[in-house]
Amino acid sequence: MPQPFITLIDGSKIPQIGLGTYQAAADRTAKMVETALGIGYRHIDTAMIYRNEAGVGDGLRASGVPREDVYITTKLWNTDQGGEAARTAFNTSLDLLKLDYVDLYLIHWPVPARDLYVESWETLIQLRDEGLARAIGVSNFMPDQIDRLIETTGVVPAVNQIECHPAFQQLSARAENARRKVAVQSWSPLGQGELLGNTVLRTLAEKHDRTVAQIILRWHVQNDLIVIPKTVNEDRMRENLDILAFTLDTDDLAKIATLDDPEGRMGPDPLTFE
Repeated sequence: MPQPFITLIDGSKIPQIGLGTYQAAADRTAKMVETALGIGYRHIDTAMIYRNEAGVGDGLRASGVPREDVYITTKLWNTDQGGEAARTAFNTSLDLLKLDYVDLYLIHWPVPARDLYVESWETLIQLRDEGLARAIGVSNFMPDQIDRLIETTGVVPAVNQIECHPAFQQLSARAENARRKVAVQSWSPLGQGELLGNTVLRTLAEKHDRTVAQIILRWHVQNDLIVIPKTVNEDRMRENLDILAFTLDTDDLAKIATLDDPEGRMGPDPLTFE
C-alpha cells in the first residue's frame, strides 16, 4: 500500500511515516537505514547531535534507492546556532551525509536563553534559497517563538517537530501550529516505549489484531501527524510501516483521548533546555 504524504506550506510533500535514528549507534546506522529503505521506507530523520549522519548517508547509498526518492531530514544543534555558525554546521552535516542537499533542515531546539534562533533561521532561509535545504523548519518551538520567526523574516517554518504521543497529545500546540499552517511531526511517538504496556492500548491492539505500537502509530497518522519511530529491528520496521490497512474508529479514538496528560512530557522542556 502506498505511503501517505503530508503537503507542507511550501508545496513540497513529506512521507508521513519515517524512520527515526535517535540513539542509533553510529556503527549500526548504515545497515539500519539500508534495511529500512529496502523494505519501503522513504523518509529518514537524523541530526548533528545524533552523531550518525555519516551512517545515514552510507545506508542510503548502499540501499541503491535513488537519492531523489528518499526524504532526508537533519537538524542544527544548539551550540551551532547563529549566522555563520549555523552555515558551518550545515556544511558539516552535508559533508557527513555526502549529499548535495537535504530535504528538510530544522533548528533542533529554540534555546531561548541564547536567543540566537532568529539569526539561525535567517541562515536557514538562505540555505533554502540556495537549494541546499529543500524545506526548512523547527523543532520544539513554542507558538510565540514561531510567530517571532514569521514576523522577523516573513517565512513560515514548514514543520515543527515536537514531543507527541497518546500520553502527551499536545492538543493546544497542534492547533496553534495548524493555525499557522505548520505541519507537526511527532518525536518520541511511542512515548519512549512506556506506552506499550498500557491497558487501553493493549485492548485496542487485541481488537484490531495489531501490536500496541501499530495502534499508536495509526493514531498519529489519523491525526495528520508526521511520525518517525526508531527501531533497528527489521520485523518492527515492517510492523511500523504496515499501519495503513486498518482504521481506528470513533470509539477507539475516544479511548485514546482519555490517556492524555498535560504533565505527560517525557523529554526536556523547550523553554529551559539548552
